[in-house]
Amino acid sequence: MATFLSKLGRLAFRRKGVTLLLWLLVFVGMGVAASSAPAPPADTFSMPGTESQEAFDLLTEKFPDASVDGATARVVVRAPEGTKVTTPATRTEVERLVTELGVSSPQVAGVADPYESPAVSISEDGTTAYTVVTYKVPAAEVDDEAHDALDDATEQAREAGLTVEAGGDAVKIEQAMGGTGEQIGVLVSAFVLVLTFGSMIAAGMPLITALIGVGIGISGITALGSTFGLSGTTSTLAMMIGLAVGIDYALFIVSRFRAERAEGRTPEEAAGRAVGTAGSAVVFAGLTVIVALAGLAVVNIPMLTKMGLAAAGTVAVAVLVAITLVPALLGLAPVKVMARRGRLRYAVRPLSDRQRRRAARHEAKLARRTRPNLGTRWARYVLRHPVIVLLVGVIGLGTVAVPAASLELGLPGEGQMSTQTTQRKAYDLLSESFGPGFNGPLTITVQTVSADGTGATSAGTPADARRTGDEIGKALARTPGVASVSPATANKAGDTAILTVVPTTGPTEKKTEELVHALRDTADDLERSTASRILVTGQTAMFIDFSQTLDDALLPYLALVVGLAFLLLMVVFRSVLVPLKAALGFLLSVAAALGAVVAVFQWGWLADVFGIDAPGPIMSTMPIFMIGVVFGLAMDYEVFLVSRMRESYAHGARPGEAVVDGFRYGGRVVGAAAVIMMSVFSGFIVEDNDFVKMIGFALAIAVLFDAFVVRMAIVPALFALLGRSAWWLPKWLDRILPRVDVEGERLAGTQPAARSPRESTLVG
Repeated sequence: MATFLSKLGRLAFRRKGVTLLLWLLVFVGMGVAASSAPAPPADTFSMPGTESQEAFDLLTEKFPDASVDGATARVVVRAPEGTKVTTPATRTEVERLVTELGVSSPQVAGVADPYESPAVSISEDGTTAYTVVTYKVPAAEVDDEAHDALDDATEQAREAGLTVEAGGDAVKIEQAMGGTGEQIGVLVSAFVLVLTFGSMIAAGMPLITALIGVGIGISGITALGSTFGLSGTTSTLAMMIGLAVGIDYALFIVSRFRAERAEGRTPEEAAGRAVGTAGSAVVFAGLTVIVALAGLAVVNIPMLTKMGLAAAGTVAVAVLVAITLVPALLGLAPVKVMARRGRLRYAVRPLSDRQRRRAARHEAKLARRTRPNLGTRWARYVLRHPVIVLLVGVIGLGTVAVPAASLELGLPGEGQMSTQTTQRKAYDLLSESFGPGFNGPLTITVQTVSADGTGATSAGTPADARRTGDEIGKALARTPGVASVSPATANKAGDTAILTVVPTTGPTEKKTEELVHALRDTADDLERSTASRILVTGQTAMFIDFSQTLDDALLPYLALVVGLAFLLLMVVFRSVLVPLKAALGFLLSVAAALGAVVAVFQWGWLADVFGIDAPGPIMSTMPIFMIGVVFGLAMDYEVFLVSRMRESYAHGARPGEAVVDGFRYGGRVVGAAAVIMMSVFSGFIVEDNDFVKMIGFALAIAVLFDAFVVRMAIVPALFALLGRSAWWLPKWLDRILPRVDVEGERLAGTQPAARSPRESTLVG
């Protein structure tokens, strides 16, 4: 591996013009393909194998006229204080609103008149009514004109004295990605890189290559969007992860190049060794991230699978960019990439007298710097006090992880939006006037089947289907937690009926989930006595099934990604205990990150600081996303830091010396990489999109815990306690595992040149 990558790095360094041209062509080509591709499809949500999805598919088949995928807006009207919506003057204004909504936009298909079905659309106290506006197009295709028309109609009704709010997927949501997060992350990353390298050229290379990699990845997602059903949301995770790993991967190769130059190697030799050693770590670190993201496919939710594969593809591009484009850019500026103050010592052209004097002064200054760098001092401290460091790290993370025991999962709805939004106000008006369960009705499908036990559909008359549905509805109405059950509606074929169950509790309450399970248990008993197939669906039931699907997939997903990454790390480090403690440390940092997320987003701690308007359940997708991404990133730090230790140990250093060497050369760079990742992820906290805000915070805090507590403290403490045992590998296993030579033992001139204290200071 190291030999092949070293040759690749040398080739890219020598043929820098060709390499840059090829990447430029790829970048432009993907951009052209993206710009000419059809618009990406709207977000679709499906959960194969669940009862909710089976019922939804049945409704689409049996009620084709009612299954039009058009957007809807539910407009809620409350009469002025002391009056009712049935008061003549108020009714006139409500009817004017209904008329205006119907003619406001050509995209509107129809508007329901609340006075035609007052028992359903008007509250018992007569103060509140609602109407449903149906559109001809899906929510993603409702244009600005239609949004503005809806806003204008409701505003006119407010001016007439009514309280009017609107909810539903046709209502404009001001929570789109604004791009502020990426900008903040890039700016902070640039500042950290300048401090780390002391060179604008060196700092610019990781940024430029990361942006090129992300640009290619996002353009590829856009170009393939219509073919593979990749919506605009799919690119969010890819952008977040691609930007972070792209910067970090280039950072490690540029840093290793500078270290090799400080050892006295020529620019081409330094580029080859940088790609051969640090590049090997990049490849294996990238593989762990790809495995973690692609592993989302085991959840069997198409939306998550697409997001994971798209992000994995962007990471693969970042790896290719790091091992080819970065050495090509180094070939353009092999001297200017070095720290500005010590740059003259690497000059290839003859120096003037003034430049020689400046170089001599700098050499003398470096010679006086005999004090070890911060990474060396910290490693030696941990080696002297391993037990204390280990206990503080484990107990500290364990304490932060305590709130994770109270984790409550749910999916975002209008009830979790800011109280200042019209959607949340409409939600609250409906809850107050019609009951908390009105916002989360359940749909029951009743399909008649033959009595011969084959399960085939038995067609009858619509009246027969309604009669069977009403009979089942009466039985379901006796279930505790049911507020009301609507009369059954049959399809034209007479083989399927639907009815609506309104719970007594809200959509996100635990009792509503218990009701769904109780209704399904009751349905199982009723199926035998009524010769029917009874299914429970609706948005609330789908959310419950979604959370259950994620819970069921969590352990298999963990087993897959941890198992595969364990094998990869065992091959890289020729050890059993190193990958084991890497996995255990990851679990500890994830638990602590989940605890912090629960404390902030569920309990509301520091809610004002992070701009959280309505603390509530954690989004169901967040934990599995965080586990997938953080596992990959955690293995990044493990590979980058421990590979330096392994390299030193393989070259004859004692275990303690190997730990010190790992921190001398890798500690500062790993720390900078972690700060960069934290800044990239933290930038997304300022976005308005709730999911993006939550995942940004979760990833940033997880990187903080994993990089600075687990990898920088707990890992070296364990190395100190284990000694040579840390690198133990059974002989039989050593024989069958492939050798990939990440340490670069087979590279020409493997043994590094003697280092003086000043050189250690320079490269540390």
